[in-house]
Amino acid sequence: MRKVVLMIILIISAASMSAQKDYDYRMEIGGGMGLTGYLGDFNGNITKDLKPMFTVVLRRNIDHYMALKLAMSYGKLKGSSAETNTYYTEYADGKYNFNNSIADANFSYEYNFWPYGTGYDYRGAQRFTPFISGGIGVTYCDCSNNVFTANIPLGVGLKYKIGERLNAGLEWAMHFSLSDKLDGVKNPYGISSSGLFKNTDCYSSLLFTITYSFMPKCTTCNKE
Repeated sequence: MRKVVLMIILIISAASMSAQKDYDYRMEIGGGMGLTGYLGDFNGNITKDLKPMFTVVLRRNIDHYMALKLAMSYGKLKGSSAETNTYYTEYADGKYNFNNSIADANFSYEYNFWPYGTGYDYRGAQRFTPFISGGIGVTYCDCSNNVFTANIPLGVGLKYKIGERLNAGLEWAMHFSLSDKLDGVKNPYGISSSGLFKNTDCYSSLLFTITYSFMPKCTTCNKE
């Protein structure tokens, strides 16, 4: 009987010690790279003239379903009047082309379709989950007339937890800007228009990131 009691005490002690090591992590930091592409007056093809883009990411995990992300990215937007089927009076010779640098900073809300995590403290948590995102950001474009404008990023992606602290992500997003001058030209149609996103330029991004989790949260503690 004493052996049974002793065995139970040892099992409970081991479980208690293990529980103290079961952590979630509030924050993630990391970076990555991918591709970006211009969409506007001189290009209507989402896969044409893609250029490299680099990003750094800081993420605040609210719970296993929701997160807030701050991302800063740098890339290029490329296009040419020779690659469009639209006739522009001033650019009919097809000689206008651009290769502009852009810097982007955006703050987004992410929603995971499945509970994301290692599953130590949250039963049913998945290492892999698709997610959607949306937010607000700003864009600086280094072109003939330097442009600073707001943008609305909307995206979809996948997350995979490589290890307890290491995460991989792949996200495609469309950034709808409030400017028609990311290509260096405003209103090549020569027709006046109005509206929040009327005849404005936008750009897409496909980014692969690796992030490191930190700031552990003890989910078994009373204060949490």
